[in-house]
Amino acid sequence: MSFKFSITPEMQEAFGGTGKLMVYLTLKNDIQPVRLSANQDSTWVFGLQVKNWKKDELLEIDANTNWTSTANWTLNNIPYQDYYLQVIWDESKIEQRAEDPYSMVTQVLKLTNEKPQEVSVAFSEGVSKSTLVEHDLIKKFSLESSVLSKWWGKSISIHAAVLLPSGYADNPTKKYPVCYSIGGYGSRYTRVNQIVQNSTMQTWWTSKEAPQIITVFLDGYGQYGDSYQLDSENNGPYGTALIEEIIPEIEKKFRTEGTPESRYTAGCSTGGWVSLALQLYYPDHFGGCFSYSADPVSFYKMQLINIYKDKNAFYNDNSIERPSKRNTMGEPEFTIKKEVCTENVEGYTNSYITSRNQWGGWNAVYSPRDKKGFPMPIFDPITGAIDPVVAEHWKNYDLLKYTEENWSELGPKIQGKIHIWMGDMDNYYLNNAMRDFDSYLMSTTNPKSDAEILFSPTSGHCDSFSIRTYLEAIQKQMITKPKRY
Repeated sequence: MSFKFSITPEMQEAFGGTGKLMVYLTLKNDIQPVRLSANQDSTWVFGLQVKNWKKDELLEIDANTNWTSTANWTLNNIPYQDYYLQVIWDESKIEQRAEDPYSMVTQVLKLTNEKPQEVSVAFSEGVSKSTLVEHDLIKKFSLESSVLSKWWGKSISIHAAVLLPSGYADNPTKKYPVCYSIGGYGSRYTRVNQIVQNSTMQTWWTSKEAPQIITVFLDGYGQYGDSYQLDSENNGPYGTALIEEIIPEIEKKFRTEGTPESRYTAGCSTGGWVSLALQLYYPDHFGGCFSYSADPVSFYKMQLINIYKDKNAFYNDNSIERPSKRNTMGEPEFTIKKEVCTENVEGYTNSYITSRNQWGGWNAVYSPRDKKGFPMPIFDPITGAIDPVVAEHWKNYDLLKYTEENWSELGPKIQGKIHIWMGDMDNYYLNNAMRDFDSYLMSTTNPKSDAEILFSPTSGHCDSFSIRTYLEAIQKQMITKPKRY
């Protein structure tokens, strides 16, 4: 299979010329190929880094080009089947990317059993960039971060969306508690749109029953994927920016109560981990976290990997590939090796460390930086062999180890503040680490932890999560817990 790529005139204006071509091939015909995960066996992705492509030129690539891929066959040796093909051009897969990188896709093309086959496709559609909907209760917040700009040596701005309570305009002297909401991996602040675009949610939010809480939707954008809202060697001082710049400025601009006791965190998945981490690392700044289906809170059980003791991330001691995802009946859906293989294709260095996807994001937050300025890989991208030197650095972000080592000082500060929900059949095996976290908290003394951790049998990832769920839980805490200020 060889290719001729072109860009339609209407798509040329914002085109940068350097990025990654990713060709998706799938046997499925019910959804756009680029929306499918190449972690599944019926979909494959081929990646090629391209530099200095002129927007008005035809890009020709022959069948012998050295693509990276998730397949065990090449584009010169494709099994005879009917495929559906779609190509995405992604400018986020470069080192010096823009804050809102440009991407575009081709139309879907059906391929039949012809040999050889030259594919001619044009990039005719941009991948939409989300913008905030116009609504009286939604306000955009942007701030150029001094600490991040200094660290990166270029201007770095942070964005957020502020969702005001329904009574905000009618009570001009009233001050409100605030919840800092963190989304799933890579979620942007524009997810607030879902509240007002869903008629049921909007009706609830504007009703008298809705909690009168300002909700700030933090942005998941980072240089290597999700920043996790914490300081790290690869992403920079995102935690410092949040605590010292973003929160003070938001609470100065909007009528918040402005006290730690009236400031909360909440989120699911990545947001579940971040909401808990912020409460633990900055216990004096927040009055409670509401964490759902948190990413692994201990790297002794990083999904099914013991980062500190296991030698390989892909295979267990019985030489069986470790699954990464299952359904709630326990049936595996894809393995860690297949997941990382996909991220290797996505990364601009042909490695998951620059994929901007989940394993690349974790690695960027938890790992040290190498001499070339890249995140050091926790495991080899091809073999899965774990690097014990990098694993040692991961201990700094192990929430269980941090809590154990600092309990005498930390414990009193987080009393009444920890609220966690976890499905006991979490699709990504996240309940394993949370069980250990729960066991430790139940064993504590001086003080005895009063953390509320609820495990829901047979429930999967984020099954009990919604903005309504966590805001009503915060409201309940505010009613039942007396203020300390």
